[in-house]
Amino acid sequence: MLTRELLKKIRKIEIVTERLVRDRMAGQYHSVFKGSGIAFSEVREYMPGDDIRLIDWNVSARMNEVYVKLFTEEREMTVLLLVDMSASGRFGSRDQEKRELAAELAAILAFSAIRNNDRVGLIIFTDEVERFVPPKKGKKHVLRVISEILSFEPRSPRTHIGVGLEFLGRIARRRAVAFLVSDFLAPAGQYDRALRIAAGRHDLVPVTVTDPLEEALPSLGLVDLMDPETGEVVVFDTSGPEGRAFAQDVQRRREARESLFRRLSLDPISVRTDRPYLPALTSFFEARARRLRH
Repeated sequence: MLTRELLKKIRKIEIVTERLVRDRMAGQYHSVFKGSGIAFSEVREYMPGDDIRLIDWNVSARMNEVYVKLFTEEREMTVLLLVDMSASGRFGSRDQEKRELAAELAAILAFSAIRNNDRVGLIIFTDEVERFVPPKKGKKHVLRVISEILSFEPRSPRTHIGVGLEFLGRIARRRAVAFLVSDFLAPAGQYDRALRIAAGRHDLVPVTVTDPLEEALPSLGLVDLMDPETGEVVVFDTSGPEGRAFAQDVQRRREARESLFRRLSLDPISVRTDRPYLPALTSFFEARARRLRH
């Protein structure tokens, strides 16, 4: 049963993202995500300049005129949202938790997809796949996807990105567009192989959702910190060597992650809870459009 507060959140996301998609995103989405191929449409009489390889010899023989085949792009695609729902997603030092930001981004991508007549599915994972919503079309289905992300209570607090990607490989036999939404706090070595396999089979887009306090801690002296995925509590000196080591470790993991994305020729999206996400989405679509032109 959805609470009144949750319904208000869903409604707010619906209003904001639908308007954004209608005004800004739908056209960009269409231009950078192509269909899976071309499909036969109809035949018409041959005209000077037509490619002779397109002549339909069977129809031409029956009609005693030369006819050529016409094809159209198979526009319809399957879009899968893989959303990391481990306990670290409940963190947020600003106005919203990371999972709320993830739901908003998922809404934009899903509304963009259905405006282009694509199907949208959802995979929710922690260190296991905990929910699969098969791909469908329609606004009602998209609202269900948003609701699932906002209301879902995972069984496990831990994360394993490779598990979500391996499940994608089992349920998506044909090439799909897959948005992998996570904070990617795990070491890149944990999901390197699974990411490489998934990127070879699908149009994979990593979406990194972070919070500023996960990238740099303020100098506050001794503080108690709890790992949301393990429950471990440690006393941490943010002003001393531990604070500096934390910042260095964050930077190493970020560089390893970004290096992996570059090696696999992926077009990542990176958003934070303290910044508007529209510039990041716009930059993604522009960069992808440039790459597709070359």
